[in-house]
Amino acid sequence: MKRIMNLARLSLIAAGIMVLATLTACGASSSAGSGAGSGAAKKVSDEPKIGVAKIVAHPALDALEKGIVEEITAAFPRAKIDLQNANGEPATASQIAQKFKVDKVDVAVGIATPTAMALANVLTDIPVIYSAVTDPVAAGLVASYDKGGEHITGTSDLPPLEGQIDALLALAPKAKRIGHIYNAGEANSVSTAAKAEAYVKSKGLEFVTATVTNSAEVSQALTSLVGRVDGIYLSTDNTVFSAISTVADICLKAKLPLVTADPSSAEQVPVLAAVGFNYYEMGKATGRIVVEVLKGKKTADIPTYFAKDPKEQALVINLDVAKQIGVTVPQDMVSRASLVIGK
Repeated sequence: MKRIMNLARLSLIAAGIMVLATLTACGASSSAGSGAGSGAAKKVSDEPKIGVAKIVAHPALDALEKGIVEEITAAFPRAKIDLQNANGEPATASQIAQKFKVDKVDVAVGIATPTAMALANVLTDIPVIYSAVTDPVAAGLVASYDKGGEHITGTSDLPPLEGQIDALLALAPKAKRIGHIYNAGEANSVSTAAKAEAYVKSKGLEFVTATVTNSAEVSQALTSLVGRVDGIYLSTDNTVFSAISTVADICLKAKLPLVTADPSSAEQVPVLAAVGFNYYEMGKATGRIVVEVLKGKKTADIPTYFAKDPKEQALVINLDVAKQIGVTVPQDMVSRASLVIGK
């Protein structure tokens, strides 16, 4: 009889444990549901999974990617970072976004507008951090520069356009026609081209454009401008910059002054001058945003970051190129350049 009573007592205790476990699980589920409904930020482990996708490989975006990785690994040494390259294909960018979704990354980073848009379209409940997106509002990524979206925020590389064109005019003071190449299928490139045209025309000069749809068309587009323009200005168009070596070679042979918006590639490719952002530092700024989100900050509370710190901007002058094409570089430009190549 005593044994039967002990068994009954044990059964009651077991039942009580099961009830308590059920109540605890329900409470946890209710709490999690409440947090998700309020848009609460999610903290992750010390081994977060981050997907990083860039639209194409070229010096600026490679430097940016490097800065992102360094900032993330400094804060999360055991982070698992998946680096992907869409090779200039929006369809591939969408496939990468699907991969990140299946892999259940904690945060996805889109480098350049097409990649960021692909991630934002697919990863609707995972934080997306855009980087090097010229105009995230025009691209439809966020409604305002002053705050992020529910699951998205990031950094902009809105170019110091007027300063870039002024640099070209200082190097080619007799120029009457300025040439420009861009991808007509990239929204930010179209917007930048319109602004550049307005600024050039305000100077009483002619703005001559050639458009491309992929990097293979860049050589032909530039060749069509040779003999019709007195200088070439390139903004931050990733399709064109994926063929920057070809552009530089053609301009050298044609003795055309070439000024670009990418100081990173100007350190390796023989362009006359480059005025723009230090993309490595921009990458680090993007990486810091990723870390903030991983630590629990809501993307909605993070406005678009615009590079304003002097260390994030640069002027590169190539005196060897200037000599080859017969251009005299004003001394004041040489004095304020962050990097001078040649003598």
